[in-house]
Amino acid sequence: MPQQTIAITGATGFIGGHIMAALLARGDHVQALTRRARPDQAGIRWISGDMADDDALARLVRGADAVIHCAGLVKARSKTAFFDANADAVARLLSHVRAETPTARVIHLSSLAAREPGLSDYAASKAAGETILHETSDLLWCGLRPPAVYGPGDMEILKIFKSLKFGVGFLPGGRAARLSLIHVQDLMAAVLALLDAPQASVRGQIFELDDGRPNGYGLAEVYEIAAAILGRRVHLLPVPARLLGLIGALNQILSRLTGQAPMLTPGKARELTHPDWVAQSPLLNRSGLWDPRIGLQDGLAETLAWYRHNFLF
Repeated sequence: MPQQTIAITGATGFIGGHIMAALLARGDHVQALTRRARPDQAGIRWISGDMADDDALARLVRGADAVIHCAGLVKARSKTAFFDANADAVARLLSHVRAETPTARVIHLSSLAAREPGLSDYAASKAAGETILHETSDLLWCGLRPPAVYGPGDMEILKIFKSLKFGVGFLPGGRAARLSLIHVQDLMAAVLALLDAPQASVRGQIFELDDGRPNGYGLAEVYEIAAAILGRRVHLLPVPARLLGLIGALNQILSRLTGQAPMLTPGKARELTHPDWVAQSPLLNRSGLWDPRIGLQDGLAETLAWYRHNFLF
């Protein structure tokens, strides 16, 4: 593909950082949004501002051949904050694409949580962001709903695996739940595949994707694979949904006192105990545009080695 100018939000995050690195590696020029001032680097033009800054968004997308939207909130103190970051921000970004570069391709990273908007404010806000996309007929957009994403540099999955230090693995809601997983490098490759795909094959579609494992995994299996890699035994402990919900409610009360956004809320507890987070149709894996390359065994081995190398585990 010829060199392109790609605008990206969320480039300073885990997923966005991997995508930006891949774009630079293949010779594209990147325009990236950042909350704090950064000097421009080879191939990168940093735009100071955030998703609420109209001037910054206009400068971000101006002259871009494509726009990749990775930014969003996974924890917030209120429903309003979730919707502002995960839905209203989509509308703002699209309005600037329409004004500045209406022929640019837009790739939106959503979440499997958007399938179940009744579970939490987060899930509802991600679904609302997708609704805004579906109501946009004049722009060249497509999207992805990643499942749980892991890989070197991820701090969220690390929180789960830290319990393995003590030989324990916690199973929210029990053993029945299934989930899909994807390594960040495979997700990155999926975004590049959408970037290069014929417009007619992807326009107006939101694809789900996984690592190629039919029906996903039980969390118990994930723990057992990780424990085997580490040479440890793991004792699996189911965590009742009611207990998670109670902890989430207490966290919400504490958040009002501390001003900090809690990760575990009643809504997040409902997400964690939902029985089916397996990727469904339309699967990008079956589109002929992309296939995952990293299985869970190899991906976890690489990720756990990174944690150990960086003294995090």
